[in-house]
Amino acid sequence: MATPLSLKELSKKEILFTPGHRMCAGCGAPIIVKMVLLAADYPVIASNATGCLEVSTCISDYTAWKIPWIHSAFENAAATISGVETMYRSLKKQGKINDEIKFISFGGDGGTYDIGFQSLSGAMERGHDMLYICYDNGAYMNTGIQRSSATPFGADTTTCPAGDVIPGKMQQRKDLTKIMAAHNIPYAAQASPSHWGDLMKKVRKALEIKGPKFMNVIAPCNRGWRSKTDDAITLSRLAVETCCWPLYEIENGNTKITFKPREKKPLVDFLKPQGRFKHLFTPENEWLLKEAQEQVDKNWERLLAEEACFAPKETKEKASKEQ
Repeated sequence: MATPLSLKELSKKEILFTPGHRMCAGCGAPIIVKMVLLAADYPVIASNATGCLEVSTCISDYTAWKIPWIHSAFENAAATISGVETMYRSLKKQGKINDEIKFISFGGDGGTYDIGFQSLSGAMERGHDMLYICYDNGAYMNTGIQRSSATPFGADTTTCPAGDVIPGKMQQRKDLTKIMAAHNIPYAAQASPSHWGDLMKKVRKALEIKGPKFMNVIAPCNRGWRSKTDDAITLSRLAVETCCWPLYEIENGNTKITFKPREKKPLVDFLKPQGRFKHLFTPENEWLLKEAQEQVDKNWERLLAEEACFAPKETKEKASKEQ
């Protein structure tokens, strides 16, 4: 069973993702990995899709990982860890392994939303006892900041550049968390490094649940977002407080929002610090800001409705009386 989440206890745990890696200064991904591995109360084996995290944390003879770690191709990290998990179950059945081991796969949005989606979907459908964690920085950052299906509406990237032809990306981002929940897996969640307690609790919950689990975590990239090198946590928090990156979990089909801002901030608070959105703040592009805000509001209202639908009967009755 997982131990309670306590700063005192966490401070005594071994750091399994070491400093000295070559991720960019201020990158959100290594913050997330460190939190995930600290949250785990079990031995962990991880696979890692090709991407920023992979190429910068294991160079030649040097590695930042103090756990068994496998570099997979861009497209098959989920398939790799599902194979390891299958082998583990076989060895355990034969009595050759007695330890309780957990299996985690890490991938960026390029290797998760797009290139690796087929292997991820297959692993979820087959029911492997594994946790897949996407660190979502909203583009193919490692190969030149090309758009992915996780790139937000209106963002400027090298393959959807803001200019005279198009004002940035014209499509809404894919809602991968909901797509994974639609696989009828026992647990899917969205998290942010700004709300570390929420993130780590979700990791611990996921690792206690048998079967396939998925977590989507926002991971600011100052290089691709064209923001400051020290604002990853600030931007993560603004994403949550503007509700463009809501924190919620779907457990056995039931939706629960795990953080509701006291005051929902306007989306522009999240967009303004990022150079990839600067073109939106021109008179001719005001309609883009309006459309982006409307979409965020629509998604948030839908999420609130989904939570209300699955709320316990007594909670619904209380809400009805208050109205």
